[in-house]
Amino acid sequence: MDHTGTLSPTARDEALVALTAAELDVVVIGGGVVGAGCALDATTRGLSTGLLEMRDFASGTSSRSSKLIHGGLRYLEMLDFRLVREALRERNLLLRRLAPHLVRPVRFLYPLTRRVWERGYVGAGVTLYDIMAGRGQGALPRHRQLTRRAALRICPALRPDSLVGAIQYWDAQVDDARHTMFVARTAAAYGAHVLTRAQVIGFLREGGRITGVRVRDLEDDREFEVRARQVVNATGAWTDDTQAMIGERGQFRVRASKGIHLVVPRDRIRSATGMILRTATSVLFVIPWGRHWIVGTTDTDWTLDKAHPAATSTDIDYLLREVNKVLATPLRRDDVEGIYAGLRPLLAGESELTSKLSREHLVATPVPGVVAVAGGKYTTYRVMAADAVDAAVHNLGAAVPPSCTDQVPLVGADGYAALWNRRATLAAESGLHVARVEHLLSRYGTLVPEVLELIQADPGLARPVPGADDYLRAEARYAVEAEGARHVEDVLTRRTRISIETFDRGMTAVRPVATLMADVLGWTDEQIDREVDSYRLRVEAEVASQDQPDDSTAELIRREAPDVVPVVLAS
Repeated sequence: MDHTGTLSPTARDEALVALTAAELDVVVIGGGVVGAGCALDATTRGLSTGLLEMRDFASGTSSRSSKLIHGGLRYLEMLDFRLVREALRERNLLLRRLAPHLVRPVRFLYPLTRRVWERGYVGAGVTLYDIMAGRGQGALPRHRQLTRRAALRICPALRPDSLVGAIQYWDAQVDDARHTMFVARTAAAYGAHVLTRAQVIGFLREGGRITGVRVRDLEDDREFEVRARQVVNATGAWTDDTQAMIGERGQFRVRASKGIHLVVPRDRIRSATGMILRTATSVLFVIPWGRHWIVGTTDTDWTLDKAHPAATSTDIDYLLREVNKVLATPLRRDDVEGIYAGLRPLLAGESELTSKLSREHLVATPVPGVVAVAGGKYTTYRVMAADAVDAAVHNLGAAVPPSCTDQVPLVGADGYAALWNRRATLAAESGLHVARVEHLLSRYGTLVPEVLELIQADPGLARPVPGADDYLRAEARYAVEAEGARHVEDVLTRRTRISIETFDRGMTAVRPVATLMADVLGWTDEQIDREVDSYRLRVEAEVASQDQPDDSTAELIRREAPDVVPVVLAS
């Protein structure tokens, strides 16, 4: 068994063979965080498991969140205590045991604008939040009440007349796409057969029962069948589309809500803390993100192409207008270096406002042989996965152990604290700056030696990616050799965040990264050109769509860029 779950090109070939060799207990459709979580849950119960993803891990919703692992302070106001308690429990698990290398504390400032009642009202809510989070080793600090002067000291960016005081509290954050990939990689380490660029195009039936799926391998345009005793539909915003392939209406419907985020350089907002601001309809976060800030989010109904939700000029102007209400030096449009849009898969309800729809999840068996799971929020992915696999196990009718994923650290987590304490030694041994080693540790955990081995074998890989100094060339190579990246877009948008952290959206980096990938995947010069052109067209379409006033026009322009084309063509 590969204890690090390496997702190499060879591992992909082996997964293809294994998926077609024998009937599996469970096959999961969807490589977002819930689907990856389902695969990890099933395989750690001893079930033979497959995971199929049409594009790349986290390529839908799970790479486009606010990057927060949190209880959802605003759900307390909705009196959704069960969801908050559950999410806070998961936050603590991720911070302390499951993913301490990927999930880290982040502090927020809540500016107060009313002199008396608001401090008591918000303070009571945050006190309850702290109590529900619990105490003990590794717990986050309790909230603090701040005067206006104290708040302005840690956040000079605020206009003095925009607050009368503040409350500071703590939550956690994560690089969602990397975390999702690590969940999938951990599933592979425990024996799951993991395959990306594998589109489910139909279901296998025997009588009234679903017995597997028909799949198209998009990398070489061939079809195959995967037989399984249970199929788990974890396709998020695509849940209804997947159910439609069966020809059966699901027992619940999923409604897509679009949320967009802006990325701006750290020096544009002078603050040592993140912020949470109340708007007329929801809340707005200003989140520290390395050398950047993430500002978001919006919350609007989306009924167009799910693969390419587009941010409009109206969306961007809304976020800038809201955040500028409190900033002494307003953000301008040309301060924005990155923009991303994603879809929340909300359970359809009676509410007209998507922000009022439930973030809790549902699990159903719409037809024998299929389990569907939808709803929820990123933080509670593990609970959703356990519930879905519980339903599959019930349908299997066999004695299967209960979920144990609350005891299963992700790869890279075991020994992380000890390796972090050795970061100066690692820096001296590798010849890298300590700050660079810290950055690598926060992305790879105890797998960092694998990246450093690449540099030892080829010292040129210690140089930064052109146009993206935060990332080393070794990281682009490692993304292909171990993290399942198949295309330039996978590396620039999900294994790294170059596409949203650079003003040119990664255009300087794209050819050097494609060349590094070619060394591993055996691409020809023509194939490198095709990858570069595909990425360039995507960037141009996204930038053009962001100048449009409405969703339909923006989406039309965004769709003009073709999806990634396979570089290995069928003979």
